[in-house]
Amino acid sequence: MLIKNGYMIDPKSGLEGKLDILIEGNRIVKIGKSLISPNENEQVIDAEGLLAAPGLVDVHVHFRDPGFPEKEDIFTGSYAAARGGFTSVVMMANTRPPVDNEETLKQVMKRCEEADIIHVHTCANISIGMQGKQLTDMEGLAKVGAVGFTDDGIPLLDKELVREAMKLSARLDMPLSFHEEDSGLIENNGINRGKASEYYGVGGSPREAEIVMVERDLELAAETGACIEIQHISTKEAVELVRRAKKKGLNVHAEATPHHFSLTEEALIEYGSMAKMNPPLREEADRLEIIKGLADGTIDVIATDHAPHTAEEKSKPITEAPSGIIGLETALPLAITKLVDEGYLTMKQLLGRMSTNPAAMYHLNAGYLAEGGPADIVLIDTTASVIPEAYASKSSNTPFTGWKLKGQVKTTVCEGRIVYQA
Repeated sequence: MLIKNGYMIDPKSGLEGKLDILIEGNRIVKIGKSLISPNENEQVIDAEGLLAAPGLVDVHVHFRDPGFPEKEDIFTGSYAAARGGFTSVVMMANTRPPVDNEETLKQVMKRCEEADIIHVHTCANISIGMQGKQLTDMEGLAKVGAVGFTDDGIPLLDKELVREAMKLSARLDMPLSFHEEDSGLIENNGINRGKASEYYGVGGSPREAEIVMVERDLELAAETGACIEIQHISTKEAVELVRRAKKKGLNVHAEATPHHFSLTEEALIEYGSMAKMNPPLREEADRLEIIKGLADGTIDVIATDHAPHTAEEKSKPITEAPSGIIGLETALPLAITKLVDEGYLTMKQLLGRMSTNPAAMYHLNAGYLAEGGPADIVLIDTTASVIPEAYASKSSNTPFTGWKLKGQVKTTVCEGRIVYQA
């Protein structure tokens, strides 16, 4: 395959310009100007007017497989990812059964191989049964192929268990990803304690629930030297805590979702359960601080927290409906519209936070364009208008349907194969 005439940006090396990309098999063999393929039968893609970037990397997705096929499975999730420009994803482990043992992990990994659309990796659980009481065999799970550990969806409240998990992860050189909410402080999850909780007449979720957990885990990371990720950060105070930790040299990463840098609690009032997620959307000052954190590098990862639910589930009353929205197919247009077009990030910075940085944190061979590197590439029309309406995902639970956004994925190439084309 030969991709010609595109404007290439590689956030890892900093290389950018109008360059051709020659692919043989699943590798890039040459990057340069006016390349000519030695193979007469070469597939040629004319990328004139398009941005050629590394395939995006999402390290926080829920494909609901095994256990909840009515919401999503690895096949439909993979195609939704390809449609959104992602060539690598990392699944969370809150499935049914949870990925807390080698047998389940092997079954999930087999399903990932069978899907054969994009690179699908998986975390394993930190605690057995996601009960927060006993650690899994993290070393054994790592040997089988887990790329990291998390109990995402359920916060870990036992400080000693978290300390031991961090010690193990530091020895294994693998990341731990934390859902930072103290459930003991929350009356109704997914609803910010403020305007949103007042509107619905409930107690809601206070910002302190996130802050105290982030404080604790940054303290433990400093003690153990573990690599940790603060998932879906939602409060300005937590952003500042991570900023200070990074200045001290801690191996800490923070993740922002497109919904947390695009929306506030006002959206929960407007869209109801379609804008309900954990942690909840908060105030404008929090949204702006998340954007500031993305701009200064405090928040170095953008991830979707793609969380499919059925229409029936989301139609329940606000306090009963599950939290979470889908995000793979809207993430890039939201990021271009809300971050690049509004002048907060350059395109190169955005691509770093959506490809290079998350790949590096999970030690994935992804998120860059280089000779000898993987032929995982996305071609983007950064000026095209898009209106999300129909989705490749089985679910459609998102407040962004009907929004006018900018940035369309035209072609996604994974391992040298076209896996999506608009």
